[in-house]
Amino acid sequence: MPHNRDETDVDVLIVGAGLSGIGAAVHLKQNCPNERWAIWEGRDAIGGTWDLFRYPGIRSDSDMYTLGYRFKPWKAAKAIADGPSIRAYIRETAEEHGITPHIHFGHKVTKAEWDSAAARWTVTATTSAGTVTLTARFLFMCSGYYSYDQGHRPTWAGEADFKGQIIHPQFWPEGLDYAGKRVVVIGSGATAVTLVPEMARKAAHVTMLQRTPTWMVSRPSSDVIANALKAILPAQTAYNIIRWKNVTLGQYFYRQTRERPGKVRELLLKRLAKLLPADYDLETHFTPGYNPWDQRLCLVPDADLFNAIKAGTASIRTDQIQRFEAGGIRLTSGTLLEADIIVTATGLKLESVGGMAVGVDGRSVRIADTLAYKGMMFSGVPNLFQSFGYINASWTLRSDLIADHACRLINHMRRHGWDSATPTPAPDVVPERLAMDLASGYVQRGADALPRSGNRAPWVVTADYKYDRRELLEGPVDNEMAFARATAPVRMLEAAE
Repeated sequence: MPHNRDETDVDVLIVGAGLSGIGAAVHLKQNCPNERWAIWEGRDAIGGTWDLFRYPGIRSDSDMYTLGYRFKPWKAAKAIADGPSIRAYIRETAEEHGITPHIHFGHKVTKAEWDSAAARWTVTATTSAGTVTLTARFLFMCSGYYSYDQGHRPTWAGEADFKGQIIHPQFWPEGLDYAGKRVVVIGSGATAVTLVPEMARKAAHVTMLQRTPTWMVSRPSSDVIANALKAILPAQTAYNIIRWKNVTLGQYFYRQTRERPGKVRELLLKRLAKLLPADYDLETHFTPGYNPWDQRLCLVPDADLFNAIKAGTASIRTDQIQRFEAGGIRLTSGTLLEADIIVTATGLKLESVGGMAVGVDGRSVRIADTLAYKGMMFSGVPNLFQSFGYINASWTLRSDLIADHACRLINHMRRHGWDSATPTPAPDVVPERLAMDLASGYVQRGADALPRSGNRAPWVVTADYKYDRRELLEGPVDNEMAFARATAPVRMLEAAE
């Protein structure tokens, strides 16, 4: 594959070397072998989310048979994997497919400007050596959907009075000693549900402080059927079967939450009752006011959170914060939650296209004003792909499909001599909702970072893997797409390295 680390113009620039970015590079290498590409990664390591988050117990909240790549079997015994194992899997994939030499680390993309005449993106990044620039036919954003530089962090009265440590999980201090200490974790999402049982192994006590409950479900961290199949079948064959099993079960459960929410609520509460002490107050601490999957469902592997509650090393308090005090948190009920360490597991800050400024022919583009095209491009923005996975299933299921479809579109344009492809909605297409269809606080706070989902295909962002698989792998690549040819030569730039 032609590639030069000092070249100033490529066919495809991938932004991000996490799970999506490495996957996109493998798809490009396999399906578009003559395209010149490079990866710009803002940090100094492969892994994205799985390299950034280092808090205790960090793990996947979906199984690795669906979170893993379609082309690379997950071979470990545990289906719910810890962060270091996932990071190693991503790095191994990059090494096996010769991706690593094409990654430019420490390149934080800040701006991308499209020139229709040249049919090129001019992309700018900051590095330790200063600003660098590159031109590219296509820009493939694999930078996730949240800010790496800051999380969502509310402030409370009296924080300066607290004598202990206040920590946000996104910026976990290396070597933090919490053994024998009283810990309060503010939040009830996936991060809090992971942190509480893990910290409870060493801490004197851990309290999860939540304003409202979250729907939770427990499942074993190891998949018995998967491990049995792996023992008797070739790795890829077993992986394919397990993947489809888990996809089918996951999609079935999600449909039930939409069609029979009352029944699902009843089922979840019955299961929780079996995992918690007999007299536990399920109504207060585990019964949300919304239906399952209106907000993200939290996975509790091996019932570890419930076991910690039964053991007395962890507890849940449902209340609101009045203020911080020297010795802990004063609740609106008047109770003082004593703490040596307070962890603010209060969520993410949503961010579109890696936080970069986007312009098309001198016009600034606001992503929230666009419609999502097939969940992977934006209306009115040429040659820009975004890897955006599922929120009700494993992220990689859709990011794999998006990479496939992007390659199909690139090849289609090569065959027909087109230089640009712009998703262009017909007059009857109107926005109906956010592309991320959750009522979760972090989604509603970050609405300005999200495109809109339209009223019909190909402008509807679905939660249906089997539908998306058919449309993205087999459906047309040219529906409601405006193609054009360049009318001016590419302006050459100085070396980017």
